[in-house]
Order: sequence, then C-alpha cells, then structure tokens
Amino acid sequence: MEIILKQDIQGLGYTNDIIKVKDGYARNYLIPKGFAISATGINRKILAENLRQKAFKEDRIIKEAETLAKALEGITVKIGAKAAETGKIFGSVNNIQLAEAIKEQFKYDIDRKKIVLDAEHIKELGTYTADINLHKEVKAKINFEVVAE
Repeated sequence: MEIILKQDIQGLGYTNDIIKVKDGYARNYLIPKGFAISATGINRKILAENLRQKAFKEDRIIKEAETLAKALEGITVKIGAKAAETGKIFGSVNNIQLAEAIKEQFKYDIDRKKIVLDAEHIKELGTYTADINLHKEVKAKINFEVVAE
C-alpha cells in the first residue's frame, strides 16, 4: 500500500514522502495514529498543490532575506558602552544590544537569536563583526563599533 507521510518517521521517510509499506502496517498503525494518509489520487493532488505553494512561499522568504542581507552589508552600527580609560568596558556587549542598536539606528528588526557574534565576550572598545543568519541559505555579515559613552 502506498501512503503519504504526514511527519518524519525514523527509518521510514520524511514528511510529504510517498512510500510503499505493508497493508497491515499502514492500516493498523500509521493511518490510525495520524502519521500517514492513504496515497489516493485526490490526496496526491492535494500534496502536489501544497508542495507548490510551500515552494512559492519559501522563494519569497529567501528573496526578502537576500534584500535585507544586501541592505545590512554596507552599514556600521555604533554601540555605546560605559568604559574605563584603559578601553575596557563595564560588562560586555551581546547580541541583544546589537539587535536593539540596529533597530534604533537603521529601522531593521532582526531577531537577536539570529545574530552570532564572532567574539564570545566583547569587553573592550573597538570594531567587531557579527554574522546574521537571516535564513538557512542566506547569511549576512555586519560591522559594529563599540564606543565609549
């Protein structure tokens, strides 16, 4: 019997895969548990339409991420921090402060979880870079400068 998987099942397949399994396994376990549906003609057409729409949405999301990546490439964000005369700052600069500074200075709303700082702890004044994971296929680098307030 051919079935369409509704979720990933280890050793069997991934979501939206059409696979062939034994009739009893499909009828007694996969379909009643909601892990799969029968691969009838109507269900195949529905699957094809859902995959087409998903691909269209994914392309739009990637294009938006690429546009944002191009806009972020040329900018330098300034982050103010209280610092001693030696150049060491009190505390450290993290991705939360960088996300807030980008939003405040350039009006781009970036989730702090998508920002990865090159240095683990930034505790001195200077210029640094950070990677921004806008999408699994689109990444951007941004320069930021830690200045004394």
